[in-house]
Amino acid sequence: MSREIRIEHLTIKTGDGTVLVDDVSVAFGPQKPLCLIGETGSGKSLVMHAVFGSLPDSLLCEGAILLDGRDLLALSPNERRVLWGRTISLLPQEPSRALDPTMSVRAQVAEIYPALHGESWQHAKVHAQSDLAAVGLDASAHAYPFELSGGMAQRVSIAMAHAGQSSVLLADEPTKGLDRALCNVVAEMLDHEVGLGRAVMVITHDLELAAQNRGTIGVMRAGRLVEYGPVDAVLNQPDDAYTRSLVASLPRNWPAMVAKKTSQPASPQIVAHGLGKSFGEKTLFAGLDLTLRSGEITVALGPSGSGKSTLGNILLGLVDADHGRVEKTEGLSKVRYQKIYQDPPSAFIGDQTLGQAFDDLRDLHGISQGAIDQVLSDLGLDRGLMVRRPDGISGGELQRFAIGRALLLEPAVLFADEATSRLDPVSQKRVIDLLVTQVRERNLALMLVTHDHVLAERIADHIIDLGGQKATARRRSAA
Repeated sequence: MSREIRIEHLTIKTGDGTVLVDDVSVAFGPQKPLCLIGETGSGKSLVMHAVFGSLPDSLLCEGAILLDGRDLLALSPNERRVLWGRTISLLPQEPSRALDPTMSVRAQVAEIYPALHGESWQHAKVHAQSDLAAVGLDASAHAYPFELSGGMAQRVSIAMAHAGQSSVLLADEPTKGLDRALCNVVAEMLDHEVGLGRAVMVITHDLELAAQNRGTIGVMRAGRLVEYGPVDAVLNQPDDAYTRSLVASLPRNWPAMVAKKTSQPASPQIVAHGLGKSFGEKTLFAGLDLTLRSGEITVALGPSGSGKSTLGNILLGLVDADHGRVEKTEGLSKVRYQKIYQDPPSAFIGDQTLGQAFDDLRDLHGISQGAIDQVLSDLGLDRGLMVRRPDGISGGELQRFAIGRALLLEPAVLFADEATSRLDPVSQKRVIDLLVTQVRERNLALMLVTHDHVLAERIADHIIDLGGQKATARRRSAA
């Protein structure tokens, strides 16, 4: 059954009256998909969760969300839950937290068919295998979530959303953590869902995904809708200054950063010889030699599941290599080796406020409050967020807090695992500029994992490509 959603004058407030989303009106329906873009913390995901009915009880909604004329905000929580999975499906922003760690991924996709469509278990397994093959995971059907990379977990969630076959699909950052080829697969899948008559709403930082949307686009900033209209018009001829800054912040529009000579020599911090790692019958890399040097940026490229995160973990000593050895600077404290995790919620204590987390960091390591305030300012973070817990802010904001915490420990080596994958283009540019500055000024050795080849060519001194038959390391040619 075709469905149409109309959001009319939606305002979302906290219990003390703080406005988080202010007077947003948009619509989407069959053959008319909607894409919301904007900076992290702008309220995009709040709008989506208001549609789904999964906002925290502490938040208050005003306005109307009409599903074929029926106001969803007037329904009780139990009436909203009846719609979940059957009428409205949500593709969550943190798929690794949404998957059941005790079940194989095929079983998790398969169980949807008996539950929602009355299929036999035998037929359900066949359908699930097909759904996983569509997102390139047919070989990982029997794997468990903890065996998957962040991008692979995202693709499992996409397969599950497809299996639900609900008439309304809400996709929150569906290409986060995926390489460009898989982003294009996701775009094709979403377009296919639109072609089937589903009402599709997408939240994304990926402007290339937004550009492939055939419907309308809304740009949000600080809880307000600053621009709204057809995709081509908004992205190619934007009226709003913030929209123009979003487009200008894409890596393809950055100037190439020429490596700067520091006052200190580029001394080796980590040297790896002949590294090899396999999982089961799959070899991620073998015979890999590389060096992380102070004052230089090394970027690891490759598709989802190619071993980029595993390589960084081996270099830090978090995972053992099957072959080869890693040499580190003698006498350097372990705290000088820092990692920014791909999944920021896993790096914070869930029931502790961010203020408490940074107070603990300050007291334990003797960090001045002035230094904390400065790094938060550099990252564009409001100190008012410190009273919240990790689940009370956006994924992009939490990632910036994680970056700030790592930088405050003055690392000699920093492993940034998809550090900007959750950020909008403006925030990504700000964070990358900050990291590059830290590398040059503090003589820091940075290893950055990314799927973005354009970003790598803009900032890297050295590139490790894990996407081919054999992993290779090379120095980036001068721009």
